[in-house]
Amino acid sequence: MVAVAILAAGRGTRMKSDLPKVLHSLGGRSLVECALNSCLLVNPKKRLVIVGYQAERVKQALTHFDKIEFVEQTEQLGTGHAIQQLLPHLEGYTGDLLVLNGDVPLLRPETLEKLIATHKEHQNAATLLTAQLPNPQGYGRVFCDGKNRVKQIVEHRDCTDAQKQNRRVNAGVYCFNWEKLATVLPKLEAENDQQEYYLTDVVKYLKPVMAVDVEDYREITGINDRKQLAAAHDILQMRVKDAWMAAGVTMIDPDSITIDDTVQLEADVILEPQTHLRGNTVIASGSRIGPGSLIENSRIAENVTVLYSVVTDSEVEAGTRIGPYAHLRGHVKVGEACRIGNFVELKKTTLGQKTNVAHLSYLGDATLGSGVNIGAGTITANYDGVNKHPTHIGNNSKTGSNSVLVAPVSLGESVTIAAGSIITEDVPDRALAIARSRQSIKKGWRLKNK
Repeated sequence: MVAVAILAAGRGTRMKSDLPKVLHSLGGRSLVECALNSCLLVNPKKRLVIVGYQAERVKQALTHFDKIEFVEQTEQLGTGHAIQQLLPHLEGYTGDLLVLNGDVPLLRPETLEKLIATHKEHQNAATLLTAQLPNPQGYGRVFCDGKNRVKQIVEHRDCTDAQKQNRRVNAGVYCFNWEKLATVLPKLEAENDQQEYYLTDVVKYLKPVMAVDVEDYREITGINDRKQLAAAHDILQMRVKDAWMAAGVTMIDPDSITIDDTVQLEADVILEPQTHLRGNTVIASGSRIGPGSLIENSRIAENVTVLYSVVTDSEVEAGTRIGPYAHLRGHVKVGEACRIGNFVELKKTTLGQKTNVAHLSYLGDATLGSGVNIGAGTITANYDGVNKHPTHIGNNSKTGSNSVLVAPVSLGESVTIAAGSIITEDVPDRALAIARSRQSIKKGWRLKNK
């Protein structure tokens, strides 16, 4: 039985931001969400997030997680002080406590599973995750015997020059026997330069304590400033893209492509250079995205092509071609085998199958049936300055070039709109609508000389 505590109370002054550090984004999730997701294999009985700076903002950002308890740390007096706040919340609890930092986002679930397995196998009072760093500057050092039993932990700022030669560092990730930890938490003292209560000081009172080295030291990368956030992004991108290529996704020039950790891809997707996939995006087999495309929070079905275009919060069905230079936004739904062409913008619009909007058009708040053809330069005038209004176009209808449909308006099935028309009234099925002035020619006319 395991409970998880996430340390998320600090501001992160080196981020130079009003936003709490743990809410900065990495790969489509906040840092604290990354920490929570790293516990998936652990399946914790309780999840506690220790909050302090802008506590309500952090709570609001995690409302989509079920069964999270928030613990207030009104003063940030160190990691030991943070865990002391758990005492009333875990009263009577008899399992283990996994402690994570909300600003360490790259931990793999398998790493935490191994940490807990080692903890239980050796019946430790505490088990620490450690790493052998090439450059351990800034990290607390962990000193062990030949069996990885921890003898001492010294914070970097408190290390002697000789102690700084040790490359084994504390990752800030711990698994404790809670009953044993609860008895020693009140003994912590702030006897250091920072006048803080260090959680690492409990090692003095707990036996046995072991260290488990992480296989890839990059997993323990902490985020304290924007440069470290960018470095973590590079690590995560390499991890994500390697995994998708191993799963059958083709990437042409992977270094120019970015993919959020929240994206889902199927085998035989092709990603061209300068393609960026964001949020809860799903792309099905056979689709080709890019070059130069952004897909965000959208579902792309099989065998779709998206060329130099932007698709956000939308759904595109199989066999549709988008672009170049199209923009779909605001919950657009495109049916099968459609064509969305050059410089077309769709907003909150639904298209039936085999409908074409080939070039230079804007459709907003519109519903189109199947087999519709929208001529070049057609727009829906859907906004009256106060409200948005709908446009409905029936199956197999077509609009001529440079038509304006002034909403609210409805066109029936098999309707033809003459080029250059401004339509302000509904048009019945199988009708031709012409709404333009008759051409007038003045023979022999020229501008008078001044």
